[in-house]
Amino acid sequence: MENIYSKDGKVLLHVIFRKKDFIKQRTDISPPEEFLQLSSLKLDKGKTFRPHKHVFCEKITNIAQESWVVIQGKVKVMLYDLEDKLTKETILAPGDVSLTFKGGHNYEILEENTLVYEYKTGPYLGQKFDKAFID
Repeated sequence: MENIYSKDGKVLLHVIFRKKDFIKQRTDISPPEEFLQLSSLKLDKGKTFRPHKHVFCEKITNIAQESWVVIQGKVKVMLYDLEDKLTKETILAPGDVSLTFKGGHNYEILEENTLVYEYKTGPYLGQKFDKAFID
């Protein structure tokens, strides 16, 4: 797992978690204070959980956070800092995930028929309220 911080090292901007990072039963990838929560689970046959449902609890979000999970193909991800400067480029392969908590990002699809799951915090209020483009 690779954590990418702001220049001063105080703000977690992005996380890259690779398929090879599945090494223990549970890894909490997102810090608990972030809106977008992700954990990896490496589970053995027969594992089960107590049936449950999630309760309604009012939560206020103030930023859209995003994650891409590559299922098939390859994706180049470009990650930006808080000043809109490119800070990291890497290739995501099947089973890899990128998370953006703060800062910017861009993606380039490198193979035909690439399949990706995109997750975002919601509710989605439209591009006008969700994005500021980096030039």
